[in-house]
Amino acid sequence: MKLKRESTVKRFFLLCTLIIFLLNGCSTSKPPYVKPGYPKPYQVFGEWYQPVPDAKDFRERGIASWYGKDFHGKVTSNGEMYDMYDMTAAHKTLPLGTYVRVINLENNRKAEVRINDRGPFVQGRIIDLSYEAAKRIGVLNSGTAHVEIIALGKEIEPGSGKIVPVDYYSGNFTFQVGAFVDKKNAQRLLAKLDKKYQNAHIMVYDRGDNIFYRVRVGRCQTLDSAAEYAVVLKKDGYTDVFTVAE
Repeated sequence: MKLKRESTVKRFFLLCTLIIFLLNGCSTSKPPYVKPGYPKPYQVFGEWYQPVPDAKDFRERGIASWYGKDFHGKVTSNGEMYDMYDMTAAHKTLPLGTYVRVINLENNRKAEVRINDRGPFVQGRIIDLSYEAAKRIGVLNSGTAHVEIIALGKEIEPGSGKIVPVDYYSGNFTFQVGAFVDKKNAQRLLAKLDKKYQNAHIMVYDRGDNIFYRVRVGRCQTLDSAAEYAVVLKKDGYTDVFTVAE
């Protein structure tokens, strides 16, 4: 009787173990179906995320947070070293390399950042800003803020500053004629352009190690009109001109 009871207990234990194993196996998260043309999905903390193939018409509201010195110098998702003083950010699904405008809805301060990392993997948060970006829109002290992010475009080559607009057919297109470290040189070109072209202006870009003064002119609402405007500028001798979205 004792042996029979022990055998029954063992069978019961093995049965329970098998049931637990099967339940755990059934609950294992599987990768989602990958749509043709979409990047490969990835998994973090048991949750699957599907990056989108492009950022066209992308706009999102939610909570922004930031990350700083604890991650400074570590490798980001696109292989770069994270620099807390660069204007970068992490997003879960936008294509890496996408430029987005971040608007702090609590104070209306704005900044433009480049997505080079994945995250934040905290419920309710939509973007993780670098220390520098968070400082510019007033998020450092509070830690988080309600923001809106608007996709602007993607850089043609890393570090080139040449951005392909997200919407290839309509938007606010302008034309960069030159970029200078010396502010006086930028102002001289601006004065020259202002005599002939509309909307001549300077955009200041802080790369972290240097400040650049980007001289731009013109404003077009469609890609066709932008192409015509660029031809005029090139005929006038500005051969390095390129179109950007502002």
